Amino acid sequence: MLDLFLNHEADVLIGTQMIAKGLDLPRIALVGVVAADTALYLPDFRSGERTFQLMTQVAGRAGRRSDGAQVIIQTYAPEHYALRAAQEHDYRSFYLEEIAFRRSMHYPPFARMVRFVYASSSTAACERETTALALRLRETVERLNLSPWGIIGPAPAYIQRMRGRWRWHVLLRVPDPLPVLEALGRLPGWLVDVDPVHLL
Repeated sequence: MLDLFLNHEADVLIGTQMIAKGLDLPRIALVGVVAADTALYLPDFRSGERTFQLMTQVAGRAGRRSDGAQVIIQTYAPEHYALRAAQEHDYRSFYLEEIAFRRSMHYPPFARMVRFVYASSSTAACERETTALALRLRETVERLNLSPWGIIGPAPAYIQRMRGRWRWHVLLRVPDPLPVLEALGRLPGWLVDVDPVHLL
C-alpha cells in the first residue's frame, strides 16, 4: 500500500494512528484526524501527553516537502491545552500545563504509582478481592504514615475482559511504594505493576 502511495497510484491513505508514526511520504498536502478526543479522555493520567505527542506526530506528516499543507483536527475540546499546544507545536506551554496538572493531582513524577490488577472468571470475585485489597492498602498507608497518598478504585479495568477473564484494578499513589509492598507481602493471583506504563 505504501508503494502505491509513493508511486502516486493512490492519492488518499486512511488508517489508524499507526500511519502517523515514522512514515515519510512526500507531497502530503492534507492530513485529517477524526475524533482526536478518543485518546484525550482515556482513563490514564498520561492521556494529555499521549494526545499531544500523537497530534504533533500526525501534523509532521504534512508539509515536509510541500508548501501550504494543512492539518485538520476534529475535536469536541478545541480549548484543551494538549490540542492547543499541538496546534502551535508549543512544547513549552504543553509541559507547563501538564506538569501543573500532575503536581496538583500528585501524579508522577510527584508520586509513584502502583497498579494492582485482579482477574477472575467471575466479576463478583473481582469486585470482592479488589474491595478487600483497597481496604488493606488504606490501613497500611495510614499505619505507615505515608503522605501524600491516594487510592483510585476499586473499579473495572478499562479493558474489562481479557482472555475470557474479568479484570478489576486498584491504583495507589504514594511517595515511595516499597514500604507498602513489603507490608502487604506476597499477593497470589494479583498482577502488581509498579510505575505502570499504561492504566488500561
